[in-house]
Parts: sequence; C-alpha cells; structure tokens
Amino acid sequence: MAHIRQTSGYHSLGKGPTALMALRTLQPSLHANLGASMAFSHFPPRTKTCRRCPSNLPPPASPPAKVNPWAQLTAAEIEDVQAWLSEPRQGLNLTEGWMAKASDNIVFLIEAYHPPKSTVLEYLGASAVSRNTDAPERFARVTIDHGGFEVPVTRDYVVGPLPTSSKTKLRRLTEIYHRPEIPFNARGISDLVALEEAIGKAIAPMSEAIDDLFGGTITGNPLNDSYVAGASGPWGYDGAFRRIWISWKYNAPGSWILPVNFYQYYDFSGSDPETWGILKIVYHNQTFSSTSEFVSAYKNGTLVRFPRPSPPAPEDGGSSVWTQRARTNPSNPRDLDHLPGPRSVSFGGLRFRADKKQGYVSWMGWGMDMGLALWDVRFKGERIAYQIAPQGNAAGNDPVQGLTSWLDRFFGMGFMTRDLIPNYDCPQEAVFLPSTTFHSMLGAVERERAICVFEQDVGRPLTRHFGDWPGETGAVKAYIFTVRTIATIGNGLNRILLFQFDYIFHLDGTIEVKLSATGYLQGGYHDSRQEGYGTKIREFTMGNIHDHAINFKVDLDIAGVNNTLLKTTSVIETVYPEWFDDPEWPSDAEFTSEPEAQFRTRLVKTYVESEDSEDARVKYSQNYRSSYAVVNRDERNAWGVPRGYTIHPGLSQVYNTIAKSKRLEKNAGWAAHNFATEPSSSSMWNLQLPGDPPVNFDKFFDGDNISQKDLVLWINVGTHHWPGAEDSPNTKTNVATSSFLLTPLNYFDSDPSMDSMNAITLDIDPETGSQYLCKYRLPDSATASSLKNNGPGARLSADTMEGIMNPVELRFGA
Repeated sequence: MAHIRQTSGYHSLGKGPTALMALRTLQPSLHANLGASMAFSHFPPRTKTCRRCPSNLPPPASPPAKVNPWAQLTAAEIEDVQAWLSEPRQGLNLTEGWMAKASDNIVFLIEAYHPPKSTVLEYLGASAVSRNTDAPERFARVTIDHGGFEVPVTRDYVVGPLPTSSKTKLRRLTEIYHRPEIPFNARGISDLVALEEAIGKAIAPMSEAIDDLFGGTITGNPLNDSYVAGASGPWGYDGAFRRIWISWKYNAPGSWILPVNFYQYYDFSGSDPETWGILKIVYHNQTFSSTSEFVSAYKNGTLVRFPRPSPPAPEDGGSSVWTQRARTNPSNPRDLDHLPGPRSVSFGGLRFRADKKQGYVSWMGWGMDMGLALWDVRFKGERIAYQIAPQGNAAGNDPVQGLTSWLDRFFGMGFMTRDLIPNYDCPQEAVFLPSTTFHSMLGAVERERAICVFEQDVGRPLTRHFGDWPGETGAVKAYIFTVRTIATIGNGLNRILLFQFDYIFHLDGTIEVKLSATGYLQGGYHDSRQEGYGTKIREFTMGNIHDHAINFKVDLDIAGVNNTLLKTTSVIETVYPEWFDDPEWPSDAEFTSEPEAQFRTRLVKTYVESEDSEDARVKYSQNYRSSYAVVNRDERNAWGVPRGYTIHPGLSQVYNTIAKSKRLEKNAGWAAHNFATEPSSSSMWNLQLPGDPPVNFDKFFDGDNISQKDLVLWINVGTHHWPGAEDSPNTKTNVATSSFLLTPLNYFDSDPSMDSMNAITLDIDPETGSQYLCKYRLPDSATASSLKNNGPGARLSADTMEGIMNPVELRFGA
C-alpha cells in the first residue's frame, strides 16, 4: 500500500508499481474535484528537486514542566517498591503473589500516589519561571491483603519518597476513607486458580449427577472442564461475610452467553479455604440447601429432570459457533465490501505534538498530561481542568442475574487496560502511548499501545453561514483531537466487557467525554419465568436488562481554582407589553381576556452556595429547562459576564434505575443523580461493602459552603441496556454510548475557533454579482510561494462553490 503524503502542491507516493497504481487511482478524483469548481489550478509546476515526505511521527512537544508530577510508576519503580516491601526489616512477612495462599500476606496493588493539588500547582507555577524547578517527590500507593494476620485485614499504604533509600518510609493511608479498616472479605481476587480449585473440590460430590444431567465435568480446572464459572456481585454487605452466586456456562468461545440452568451459593469468607463451602444449589428453579440434599434428590428420583443441554455447534455448514466473532455469510458479501474503506491522511504531517516519555500531548492550543485520566488540561495557555478521570461503574430473575450489581472499579478500570488494535481501535494515523500497571501475580505489566491519540476531520463545518453582506459567507472546518483507551472489565472469574474511553477536544474550547461499551453480555438462561427480565437471543440464552452508570471526576479550574456552580433555569412568565394592543390577537393567558397578555421565556440564574442545596446533587430537569455551569464570579470577560464552562448533557443521560437497593445501599450514592459536587465518590472496595463502604458519597454532603471554592464535579454517563438479538455476539459501540460536554460559557469574548487557518471567507464579486471572491490567509512565505498562482481574487461560481469542500485539504483562512 502506498503511503500518501502531500508535499508542496503534489503527491509523493514512493516508488514501484504500487505507487504508480495509487497515483492513477488518485489523479482522476483530484481532477474531478478541482477542475470545474475552481478558476485556479491546485497543483503548481513541479520543481526539479523532490522534497522529502513529511514524517508520520508527531513533532516534539513542550510540556509545561520538566517532570510530569502525575506520571505512572515505571516498571523499575514498581519492582523497586516491591523489593523494598519484601525486606525483612519492614516486618510485613510478604509472600510473592504467584505462590501465595489466601492465608498469606500479599501485595495486591502498587500504583502512583499523586501529590496534593496545591503542591503540584506551586510546582507548575515555579516551572513557568524556571525549568530547573525541583519536582514534587514521588510516592507509591500500596494495597496489602494481610491474610496472615490473626484477624485478616486489607490495608492501604503510602511508600516514599522514591526511588527507595534510607529516607523511604511506610505509612497507613486512612485519611481518604470513612472507615479505619478495609475488611479482608472485601479484598480483590488475586489468585483465580486457587478459587477455582476450591470450588471444584466443593462440587466434587455432585460429579456423577453433573455428568448425567449436563453431559460434562466440573473439577475446578478451566483448561479441561466442560463448564466454567460465572459470578454475581456484590459478595458481601458490611464485611462480615464473603459469598457468591456461581453460574455455569459451556467452556467454549463466548462462554458468557452459553449458560446452563445450574447455580451454587458459595461462601468463601476468611482466609482458610477449608472453611469455604456451598450453601445452596439451584437446578432449573429447584432449590437445595446442601450438596447432599441435591445428590439425594438426584438418586431417589425426586429431582425433576430437564433435557440435557446441547453444546454449541457450527451453523449453516460453517466452522464457528454463533458466539464467536467469525465472519458470517462469507459467500454473499455486501456490494463493494471487498474494497478497503476510506482513510484519513495528514498530507502535511501530523498536526499534534507528543512526548511519549512524559505522557504529554498538545494540539491546536490544547495541552494535557495523560493516562486513563487527563491532568492539567489547558487551552490557549489557561488551565481548564486539573483532572478528568473515570471512577466507577454501577451495572434478571435467576440467582445470578437478579442479584448482580457490579462496581467495576473493584476490578481495576486502569489495571485492566489492554493493547489497542491499530487501524481498528484507532485510525491509521494514530500515535500510541505506553502504560505500566501492576498485577499481584505477574508484577509490573507494560502495555506499549495502551493509549492512542489522533486528529480527525469530522466531515462537517464547525461554523458555517451564507449571507449577502461582505464577511458573512464562510465556514470553519471542524477538526477534533481524540485521546482514547480501552479497559477490559472482568467480574472476578472472567473478562466480559470493554469500555472505550474517548476524550475529544474541539477547536472552540469544548471538551467531550464519551464512553462506549462493547463485548459480551453477562447472559442468563432463558425459560418461561424470565419473561419481562430480558430478551431471548438464542434457544436457551437471554440478554438480561441492566443499567450502566459510569462516574467521572471532573476537577475544573475556571480562570483559577475558586469556582461556583451556577444554575440557569428558563421560566415562563406572563407579560403585558404596552406596545402590543392588537385586539384581533387572542390572549396567551388562560384565565384573562386581556388581549395584550403574552407568554415569555425568561432565564433565572442562581448560584449554588451550599452542599445542603438540592442543586448540589443534580437530576436534569424535564425538557432540560435547567442548565448548570461552573463559573468564576471574580473573573469576567470583556463584557462583564463571569467566565465559565457549561456541563452539557450528551448522549444517553441516565442514572441508576434502582438507586437504593441493599446491594447498592451506600456504596454508589453518586449513581442516583446526573452529577454532584464533592471531593470523592467511591473506592475500590465499595462493591463488596454496600452497607458500610470505605467511601460513602452521601456523607460528604454536610452543609459546607461551596461558593468560590475548589469544586470537584462527579458527572455520570450511562445507558439503560435492554438487550436484543443484535447484541450477540457482542454489544455495539454505536448504541451503547453515553457522553457529556464541557463547553465555554462566556469564558472568551467571542468564538475562539474563528482564528483557525482552516477556514474560508467568500464574498460576492462586485464585478459579476454571480461569483464569489475567495479570501484566505497565507501562513508563511513558503506556503505563499507554493500558492502564488492562487492569490486572493480567484473566482468560484456561486453554483459550484461547494467544490472547495472536497477531500483535498485546501488551506484557506478567513
């Protein structure tokens, strides 16, 4: 495939037959787009010396500071911390994850512990004066599951400064939680193999019945077993116990949507596997209180048997089953589908800068440090947001589907990041950035393609108008810059869902945050009792209804750190204008005959002063008649209006349908609203502690004044997912998508996108009256030279002026 890049007026395609073929393919379309539509030639005469194609690598960036204070820990730093913790003098008695048991002390998590915001802002301010300013010291946050304690417990620690030395200390991290200890029963799962073996041991007395009823084996070895386990959640209420409903599915591709009607309620509280065991068994809606009761019913004939399920088999003579992602109907392809689809090419080279080592990118006035979270987001030199980051996710009528409420932060929304697939997860020109995470069994895990960044022409103007007066007709091309990462979310026993996080930046200062879900459903077994709880998508498989509510932390700094939440509501009022006295018009008012009565819409603006206000936790009003913005009351634009940013609802603005069930009683208070203002919303362990979570969102609302304070918003996006047959094998990102936008509100004095050089102004030619004069900016002498034959005054007919908006990027400016 030829690599096409535009040089000064012509296209360099490389050498050889492929390049020649590409040139022959390209030329007709260029001529068709340019020939009749313009009174000038797009291609200047060829010069004698060929210029080198622009690089497809981004130009170097200039971060605002020498060191990224939010940088992830490197693999070397993780290993350094791990080694320091394992030293006998620390007294932690740690066992390496790959060989640990539940009764051992193991390191579950190692990640960067970020310095306080005040410290970072001081450092960034000093760095603007001197690049040699010392960066804040580095620290690590460490989670240790102390299974070896007499009373097992999970604890968070801070280790630092890094690299480790005689100055390095270990301290408990408790100030960010509402309870002093994290119960051991709320811990994560570090060793799935040991859990599966324990479940297999508990299942063993039923092996004869399982083989007869289902035609397969369950031994706790997922490599050889006929069926694999799925799970419900949460596993506890207040830390006193740890219990899980287990469902069984065919051990085949797409197992999540291949369930059988067989469940166990399994207790794995504490650190001793010998005390773990099965509490209940459900077989086709028949409940048994023990394995012995189930086996007895099977042997004495009181068990009502159902037909043995059939394993998934290829359909229509193919080689794959319906749960796989193999291409369907290959013998009857869509028309022209054999051709490659269109791709975007930056002929002049990439227009964004990147520093991979520091994790910093900039584009068209935007600049930011990144990871799964964005930090220090600036536009035109001013900080708009200190941090934008996802925090948590809250998501039948059988023992698993009917009792499941997931908070995906428990499984690590950053930890589960996987490498992106070039050309599919991200466009061809995307630049990939690395990420490093920690796994309790594997140690430091490096991903070279964890994040991608790219620019796109969205194919429509950002602003556009046709008018009659000079300067009224023109358009600004809409380009966007996207930061994307994808997290694979598991439910403890398998990976099932993927979340695609997009942070999209626009030329006018707008930030769009979009979340899309894809992957497999957590499918349930379909029978007559499931009617109303989902949709049948195969003979014995259903897609269960559920909610997704994803929480984003948005720390805006609008013209400084001290901000206020502004509520603007449109109200209807009845007015009696003196100038309106036409008796032929009936009155707007229902109970008056006065003809001059009219309804008007008026905006009422109020500042949210206290956490006690009902507007500190927001549910969007009916018909969206109220809007909210973060403003700085002390900073105003040229017209005397407080500068601010509006929170705009995007796609699918929902909150959790069941807001206060016992399984989400106190651990997901944020999910009951569209957004709120508070310092924190959740924690990793909230999933397993709905009755007494480490972070109780409701407790933050204690009456504090929030006027002109450093506000943090917690904005929810999500979907009510009512699956259909088209969700198999996987849910689609174009439907399962939700978003919000942060848009300037009087932050500027006018539209900042009007300074774009990728814009055009067209004025009627006074000589002809039927042609447009095309005016554009010449950015530099080199560009001016290459366009010397196309100077101002080139004429386009009014009928064909749309020809300038074609796939060839012409650099006009207003």
